[in-house]
Amino acid sequence: MLQRIQSIWLLLAGAFAATTFRFPFYSGTLKPGVTTLTNPELNANADMWLTILTALVCGLAFVTIFLYGNRKLQLRFAIIGLFLSIGLLALYFLQMGNYATGVMALSCIFYFAIPVCFFLAIRGVVRDQKLIRSMDRLR
Repeated sequence: MLQRIQSIWLLLAGAFAATTFRFPFYSGTLKPGVTTLTNPELNANADMWLTILTALVCGLAFVTIFLYGNRKLQLRFAIIGLFLSIGLLALYFLQMGNYATGVMALSCIFYFAIPVCFFLAIRGVVRDQKLIRSMDRLR
């Protein structure tokens, strides 16, 4: 149901996670001897763990949209997505240590928007739960 605000936030989180495969988080020159990264741009395709975790976050965001009938499960999945996206950001910052020099790209805003969207979706689910409880009290 796209009329509920958390569905919009989860859709945005999934879209931002999907764009991370295309746009870089960090650009620079690799340190000599670093063999795990071959691309001078750090994005979701740069490392196997980044790819797996980004695909998991993206898929989880899109799956969570369709759990509107079960708010408890939707809330759990959104919380898991929030922690995974924070872990993903931490992994990006760890991978930045493999670069000798460089700058953060402007598109890193997409990467920081993913946990924000998950947080706002969690807030929407909690508000829905409160609304349902208050409606049950009125019956």
